[in-house]
Amino acid sequence: MSELRYDPIKHRWAIIAPERKMRPDELLVPQPEAPPPADADGCPFEYGQEHRTAPEILVIPRAQPAGSGPNWQVRVVPNRFPVLRVEGEVAREGLGFYDRVSGVGAHEVIVESPDHDRDTAALSQDEVVSVLVACRSRLQDLRRDPRLRYTLLFKNRGREAGATYSHPHWQLISTPIIPSVVVQELKVAREHYGRKERCIFCDLIRLELRLGVRVALETDRFIAISPFASAFPFETWILPRTHCHDLAVASDDDLTGLALILGDLLRRLRALLSDPPYNLVLHTAPSPHPRPGQPEYWSTIEHDFHWHLELVPRITRFAGFEWGSGYTINPTPPEEAARFLHDADPEQDAAAG
Repeated sequence: MSELRYDPIKHRWAIIAPERKMRPDELLVPQPEAPPPADADGCPFEYGQEHRTAPEILVIPRAQPAGSGPNWQVRVVPNRFPVLRVEGEVAREGLGFYDRVSGVGAHEVIVESPDHDRDTAALSQDEVVSVLVACRSRLQDLRRDPRLRYTLLFKNRGREAGATYSHPHWQLISTPIIPSVVVQELKVAREHYGRKERCIFCDLIRLELRLGVRVALETDRFIAISPFASAFPFETWILPRTHCHDLAVASDDDLTGLALILGDLLRRLRALLSDPPYNLVLHTAPSPHPRPGQPEYWSTIEHDFHWHLELVPRITRFAGFEWGSGYTINPTPPEEAARFLHDADPEQDAAAG
C-alpha cells in the first residue's frame, strides 16, 4: 500500500508508491545521445584546447613524467556564460513587497580530467581526490570575499540532468544570499540542536546504522543512505560519520575517504541503471562572515550542521501533480533502492548491465 512520508530535514512530503514498484532494469531510464558541445569548434575542456577557456583559476597537475601527455589533472576556469559576475558591489533594495539584489557572485567550472570520455565513475580514487581537493580549495578561497554568502558545488551528468557539455565537470556558483533550500536545512539543524544539543544529521546517521535497511554503503569514514522520504528513485545521501559542518575544513584523509565511497556509489549506479543522468549537489556551511546587526547569525553552525552530498539519478519526470502539490511520487521504496545498491557489482560493465 502507498504511504506518504515526511522528511523532517527537508520539510517535504514524498509518496512512496510500491504498487508502481519496479526493479532497476524496469525503470524508465532516458538514454539520450551525449549532449553536443555548445561550441561549433568542439569542446573547450579538451586537452589541447586550454587556450579556448578563460585563464585558469586553479590547476592541479597530473602525477606523471614530463612530456608524456597532459600536464594537468584538474582545471578550474570561469564559466564562459556566468549567471553571476564577480565585478561590482552588492546592492539590496525593496520594490514594494518584492526584493532585489544585484547579480554579484562567481560561476566557475571544475574540469575533472583531461580525458573527455572518463566520468567520475571511471576515474581512479586518486583522480577523484584531485577533484575534491579543487572543490575544497575553491570553497576556501571564495569564503574570503565578504560579498559572497554561499557557494553551491554541483555536477550535472547527462542531458536529462541539465549538462551542456559531455566532458566531465563540476560547477560552482557563489551567491550574495544563501539559497532557500540550504536555509531550510540550516534552520532545521539549528532548531534541533537548540532543543536537544545534538546534530540532527548525527541522529539520522545513528538511527539508519541501527536500522540498517536504508544503508546502501558504509566505510570507516562515510555512510551512503537512501533517505526515508526519498523524493526520487535511488536518491542517495553521502555523509561523514564523524560530525563536520563544512567541507572546506575537511582533512586530506576525509577527501580520500569521500573519493572512495563516491566512486563506488557511482559505479554501482552505472551498473544498475545503465549509466543514468544524475545531479550531485554539495550542501555545506555558508560563509562565516558576520552580518551587521545579526550577532547570532549561524553562531552554532559548527555544532548543529553536517555537510553532505545529495545524489539524484534523473530517471523519472516531474509532472503536473508534483508541480501542483509539492509532493513527489517515488516508485522505488528507499529500502529496496539501498538493497539494490548494496548488492550491485560496481565493476559490472554498464553496457552489459
